[in-house]
Amino acid sequence: MIAILFLLMPAIAFAHGGGLDKQGGHLNKKTGVYECHREPCFSIHKQAEEAFQEADPTTYSRVYNRDDWPHWIDENRDCQNTRQELLIATSMISVQFKKVKGCTVKFGQWYGVYTGKTFTKASDVDIDHVVPLAHAHRHGADTWTKAQRRAFANDFDNLLVVDDSTNQSKSDKAPHEWLPPLKSYWCEYGKLWERVKNKYGLRYSSDERLALNALAETCLE
Repeated sequence: MIAILFLLMPAIAFAHGGGLDKQGGHLNKKTGVYECHREPCFSIHKQAEEAFQEADPTTYSRVYNRDDWPHWIDENRDCQNTRQELLIATSMISVQFKKVKGCTVKFGQWYGVYTGKTFTKASDVDIDHVVPLAHAHRHGADTWTKAQRRAFANDFDNLLVVDDSTNQSKSDKAPHEWLPPLKSYWCEYGKLWERVKNKYGLRYSSDERLALNALAETCLE
């Protein structure tokens, strides 16, 4: 896998607009998908994909089941689970709770980085796993213990407050399949995706790596 990463991570000058980069492809800014148009892009993609398939068989040690990833948990037993704690931590104003006990957030003010919109009702937002649980399962987490899955599913480093419709649109897609509607967040999104995957030692596909390389170029715009 290290060889794959070195193959796909050279210093590439991605062209802006509709031009092609030195690899022979470009990031389609309308779809958010990296596209190959000539060599050596096709060859690089094929070689890396073949190597990835050898390292990432289509059969997993267990079938993905969302219930195998415990969330949201109340680790410190204060009645506020991971969702509620993240809503409290990221609200731009003091939150209001449904009841005096303060277990469940009802109102606050959250900025959705995927859309640039602000939300005040907790019921209008979801907690997004930047690297989705199903994606993690397909890229190395299928062999994890329950404790490892619990840690990943509740890790603040991998969580963002977003509106529910955008979260549903993203589903379990990787950056070559889906990108935030707000293009000014693409740079940070690519960095965050890589930070989480590297933290947990998850594998990359070639399409995913090509898209991340292109996202890195948006940081220079």
